[in-house]
Amino acid sequence: MKLNIDEQYRNALGSAIMSNNRIEPKYYSKYDVKRGLRNADGTGVVAGITNICNVHGYVMNEGEKQNIEGELYYRGYNIKDIVESVEKEDRFGYEEVVYLLLMGRLPDIEELRRFNLAISRNRELPDGFFEDMILKAPSRDIMNKIARSILALYSYDDSPETKAPVDELMTAISIIAKLPVIVAAAYQAKRRFYDGETMYMHQVRPEESTAETLLSLLRFDRKFTFEEAKLLDLMLMLHAEHGGGNNSAFACRVLTSSGTDPYSAYSAAIGALKGPLHGGANQKILEQLDYLKANIRDWRDEGEIRDMLKKILLKEAGDRSGKIYGMGHAVYTLSDPRAVILKREARKLAAGTPYEAEIGLLEAVERNAQEVFTEVTGSEKTLCANVDMYSGMCYRMLGIPDELCTPLFATARIAGWSAHRIEERLTGARIIRPAYKAVSKPREYLPLSERARQ
Repeated sequence: MKLNIDEQYRNALGSAIMSNNRIEPKYYSKYDVKRGLRNADGTGVVAGITNICNVHGYVMNEGEKQNIEGELYYRGYNIKDIVESVEKEDRFGYEEVVYLLLMGRLPDIEELRRFNLAISRNRELPDGFFEDMILKAPSRDIMNKIARSILALYSYDDSPETKAPVDELMTAISIIAKLPVIVAAAYQAKRRFYDGETMYMHQVRPEESTAETLLSLLRFDRKFTFEEAKLLDLMLMLHAEHGGGNNSAFACRVLTSSGTDPYSAYSAAIGALKGPLHGGANQKILEQLDYLKANIRDWRDEGEIRDMLKKILLKEAGDRSGKIYGMGHAVYTLSDPRAVILKREARKLAAGTPYEAEIGLLEAVERNAQEVFTEVTGSEKTLCANVDMYSGMCYRMLGIPDELCTPLFATARIAGWSAHRIEERLTGARIIRPAYKAVSKPREYLPLSERARQ
């Protein structure tokens, strides 16, 4: 849908909005405003308390920030220990992680069985939902479609505004169960409507885990190996939660604090995750990788790679953003534990395949980015590879289209958002309302007839 406005008027509006909606950077220093809710040393402004997750990437030593190897804890359990246990027992772990995040403790065998059954029983979309909400209004962007679909589920809920904690939990389980089906359906509708491809829809298999369900619904022949499903399950576990301060979880908590319904809060979180500075970064990394592959003659020549990284930082190459996607994190300094785990698994899956060279190129970027960044910018900021550096590559090796990288991230992260919403509902008690310093000066209001064109 295009707005019916002539080009001259459009340009005039563009000029006006640019001149009247920019804040001079000097004001942020003058009034000590924490841009992005970050302190000058990169640490976050404390805006809340949570018992759900701890993202540990540095320590404060006598007032100074000290870099350490990154650690990620779900409800006090180190993600490395969770992953190691699941791998040792050769089983799927995402559903256990969901239970842990929501309930605050690990399930026993019977509790996990009943929880898995509850998820499987709630996977199916409501009658007519696919036809009315997805097929009749497809979107080029899957994240946009799943956000609208979550909002639409409100209309199919007999009591969407119920405030009881157990009802919040039931809504969360329902959405967690349905999101893989929504993602697959939105993708099929997009393929048919915008790509001119054949749409294929499969019935949900109740015996399948979340990872298996995704592969089963996305593949034409529904065939996949246990190892492939295990890798996707691992990615779901690693993406399930990342603390209350990350942009999408904070967005969910902000909306929740207003007293709004769960569907509104979760759709807002999806909208936040969509951004390229948050969950959308995994797709930007794949775009960057394709650019590097096409413009670096020898992928093993680290000198050539360094020269290209310099050009990227100077906005002379890539998407001209000046960003090396996949490097750097708001909290992690020396390492992102999720990236460490995924790089290990990516190497294993890529061994002996054409992807092996591409993983090598990503590793070369990781090795050289810090030194090049310091040389070009003069900044002392410590960069490490973040989870997005290798997650997109893992999705590609699983045959998952690039456009589904961020939607699958959302499919995993709905677990964390649900936990944060419930915690905010039960303990927040006040609407989140930070202050903004107004720098506009009083002006005399002029009657319309006396105003000169500005």
